[in-house]
Amino acid sequence: MTDFNLLFLAGGFTCAVVLAMFLIPNILIVSYKRRLFDMPSERKVHSTPVSRLGGVSFFPVISVSFCLIVGIQLCIHSTFSTLSAPSIPYSFLFLAIGSMLLYLVGVMDDLVGVSYRYKFLVQLISATILTLSGTWLNTLGGLFGIWEIPAWAGIPLSIFIIIYITNAINLIDGIDGLASGLSSIALIAMCTMFILKQDYTHALLSLTALGVLLPFWVYNVFGYTRHRHKLFMGDTGSLTLGFIVSYLVIQLSTVHNGETAMDNRGLIISFSALFIPLVDVIRVVLHRLINGRSPFLPDRNHIHHKLLLTGLGPRAVLLTILLLAIFFIAINTLLSTQLNITVLAAVDAAVWLIFISATNHILRKKQQTTNAIQEQQL
Repeated sequence: MTDFNLLFLAGGFTCAVVLAMFLIPNILIVSYKRRLFDMPSERKVHSTPVSRLGGVSFFPVISVSFCLIVGIQLCIHSTFSTLSAPSIPYSFLFLAIGSMLLYLVGVMDDLVGVSYRYKFLVQLISATILTLSGTWLNTLGGLFGIWEIPAWAGIPLSIFIIIYITNAINLIDGIDGLASGLSSIALIAMCTMFILKQDYTHALLSLTALGVLLPFWVYNVFGYTRHRHKLFMGDTGSLTLGFIVSYLVIQLSTVHNGETAMDNRGLIISFSALFIPLVDVIRVVLHRLINGRSPFLPDRNHIHHKLLLTGLGPRAVLLTILLLAIFFIAINTLLSTQLNITVLAAVDAAVWLIFISATNHILRKKQQTTNAIQEQQL
């Protein structure tokens, strides 16, 4: 990586951090003046009203930072023709359209509420628009023996993946810092892969998204309600963030010109970075269906809810899940050259099942102890 590329990557990240640090406090001021709060309920962890408009900063900050840095690069290229101009895929235009649609429906949901059917429809439209740009998965990297896949299979699969990842990040947003923390880890991992592939445009997008998440994460995790420094990302943030992350996952997993389907490192790392929210959605949806409940109705059966019930505090739960996410990235990175991707997926699934089984065992023991104490009191 040249000093020129390094400078602009650092510039994009810094610009996003500075803009977020300016915008987020102003969002807090407006939220408290207009009393735009996320109210406590039996399904939620927080016990006091908190602003849920933190995600309003995501799309503007990412867009301004990315466009500013790319614009400066193009201006410099036109002045000094010896420097290479950045390659801007037209898929970014479709990404901007889809992100804006989800951003708007997210704002509506955070302010007045929107039905899950309407949100799903907008997600479907946004995902379909994105695939029209040619952004679709054309390989499974050897998973279950499948390598390259045709457009008729890759396009609907990509639409499903985009909606899947978007909702996974939306649903994992249950305790302070969890969705933003997992997304930050994923963005760091994917940015590193993009840089190794010399794809600096997508690396820049990853860094601008990371740049807005870090200040938000500090306010979300360490902000105090009584000081009016705490806020949530809301659906505005989680939908926008999930859509952008899903786009980066597909870009990193797709085989481009000059690459072969045998090079599946990008696919492995990108999905490893999001492994926990992706498998947690499957587990929760299956649990709801088995119990005869709608898979779209919320409950307290997510992994962070289970860990809270074991007696861990919110910070300890957050740290546990983030460390587990880093573990999956590290172990898959190390084993990706040694194991078949199908075997690697089986290893990941086994580790996850052991973790869930251990958590359930602790909960059963705790419930048995509670029942025994209650019987003694009677």
